[in-house]
Amino acid sequence: MVLQFQVALLHAGWRMDRLLITSLENDRVKEVVHLRERNFRDKSNLFLIEGYREILRALDGNVPITRLFICPELFLGENEEALIARCKGQIIETSSKVFHKMSYRDRPDGLIAVAKQERRDLAYLEKLLPKNPLLVVAEAIEKPGNLGTILRSADASGCDAVIVCNKCTDIFNPNVVRASVGTLFTVPVVEATTEEALVWLKKQNIAILATMPQAKALYTEIDMQKGVAIAVGTEQLGLSNLMKKEATLQVRIPMLGTADSLNVAMATTLILYEAVRQRHARAV
Repeated sequence: MVLQFQVALLHAGWRMDRLLITSLENDRVKEVVHLRERNFRDKSNLFLIEGYREILRALDGNVPITRLFICPELFLGENEEALIARCKGQIIETSSKVFHKMSYRDRPDGLIAVAKQERRDLAYLEKLLPKNPLLVVAEAIEKPGNLGTILRSADASGCDAVIVCNKCTDIFNPNVVRASVGTLFTVPVVEATTEEALVWLKKQNIAILATMPQAKALYTEIDMQKGVAIAVGTEQLGLSNLMKKEATLQVRIPMLGTADSLNVAMATTLILYEAVRQRHARAV
C-alpha cells in the first residue's frame, strides 16, 4: 500500500524528498508528544491537529501547517493524497509504531499536523460581523471537550463568532481541536477578559444574554433576532458575578427533573438553535 501511495504522489507531481521516521526516540516524534502539554505549546507557539477532517478544515481556514506526519498504512479513505498535496509544510512519513506513539486517538487515521498558533483579539471581529450578529461568550470553560463541542454547535448554527473569556482551557488543546471536529478553524474565535468583552459588546450595541438557573424568563421567551451574545459559564459555578450584573438579559432553561443544570455545551446548543428558529421564522 505504501508503494502504491508513493507512486500516486509521483503521478500527481509531488516531491518524494520527505523523511521517513522509524525510531521512537526521534526528536520530531518527541516534539509531537510534548505538544500535548500546554506549557510546551505556549513556549513553541505550535499545536497539534490530528485527523483527516480536522486537518482539511485547518487547510480550508488557511491555518499555517509546518509539518505533516503521515502513516499510509493507517489511512481510512481515498482522499488523503489530495489533502497531503495541499500541505506546504514538511511531509514526514512514519512507521505505524511511531505514529501510534504520537497519536492521542484509539484509532488513528494516519495524519497529524503541527501548526502555528494564531491568537486573535476582539478587534479582529469588527470588520467580520454582520448586522445583528449571533455570538457566544464562553466564560471560564474548564473542560476541553465542552469548549470543542460549543465550537461545533456554533459552526452548525451559523454563529458568527465565539469569544473565549477568562480561559481555563487552552483553545489549542488537542482535545478542543478533536471535540470541535476542526470547527475551531471555521468559526472566528477570539480571546479576551470578561471586562474587555463586556466593554466591547456594549460598544457594538450587542445585547448580552446571561444563562443562569435563577433567571425568571425562559430562553424561548426572549427575542434573539437582533445582535446578541449568549454568555455561558462553568457547570459548577456558572457565570461570573460581573457577567451576570452587566448582562442585558437573564434567561433559564426549564429543568423538570431532579438535575438542576445541563452540560454547558448542551445548554449552549439549545439556546443557539432557539436563536436560529427565531431568525429563520423572521426570514420566512
